[in-house]
Amino acid sequence: MNYKNFKTLNAVADNGVLTVTIDFPPVNVQGQAMLEDLNSLAMRLERDRETKVVVFQSAHPEIWVCHYDTELLKDMSSEVVSREEVQLLDLQSVLERISRVPQATIAKLEGMARGGGHEFALACDMRFAARGKYKFMQMEVGMGILPCGGGASRMARQVGLGRALEIVLSARDFDADQAEAYGTINKALDPDEIGEYVDELAKRIAQFPAESINACKQTVYESIDKPIGDALKAEAYWLYQATSKTAALTRFAWADDQGAQFDMDNQRNWENMVMDIQEVND
Repeated sequence: MNYKNFKTLNAVADNGVLTVTIDFPPVNVQGQAMLEDLNSLAMRLERDRETKVVVFQSAHPEIWVCHYDTELLKDMSSEVVSREEVQLLDLQSVLERISRVPQATIAKLEGMARGGGHEFALACDMRFAARGKYKFMQMEVGMGILPCGGGASRMARQVGLGRALEIVLSARDFDADQAEAYGTINKALDPDEIGEYVDELAKRIAQFPAESINACKQTVYESIDKPIGDALKAEAYWLYQATSKTAALTRFAWADDQGAQFDMDNQRNWENMVMDIQEVND
């Protein structure tokens, strides 16, 4: 897959991991050019069966992704729109498409992510942030609007109702440790640790079957939106999507024939064994 000809991104593929570096001086503002690039990136990822993990990082030493471009906001309509007539905004549509790609997506946050930039991070599957460098904010209430790139919609799903409202209504900065405590990120790390941690995680995930990664991801996302009965049916649906396209049944047969599941050393060592079994494919 060709990951070239972007205006605001640089992408490098290596053994199933695509590292996307956001590079749009002076401040990585989230405008039309970046949205076009992200939409093009998502379109390519949807067709790519070689890439299994996407890591988003920034070339800017202080900013991951800035807020949504005010040039686009100043021309918004001031007229009320009915629920029947309302359409998704470009930012919502593009970030939702990014959230649904079949690959695992990781935001490596080594700078500020405010407004739309933070909403971009929320649209990724996982987020890791560097202490002393990362800050996030949803400032929209102070501008007279609301987070409208998924920030209002995804925040409560991520952190719960009360914390979501505190974040959205306070319009203040939260640092990496506060973000970890609130649940907007997976983990806060020291700046000299984050690179190795994310790299190791991405490389580990990239060793698993692409179809299984996608099935896991889609099941988890569906479970958020459905009652438990429907969520369990979705889980069963994606199970068969995975078994039809991966070596799962071969691996189960191998484990059973070898008696591997009854070996106590294997039971103690699943974290490593799950990597070793990637070699069993036929």
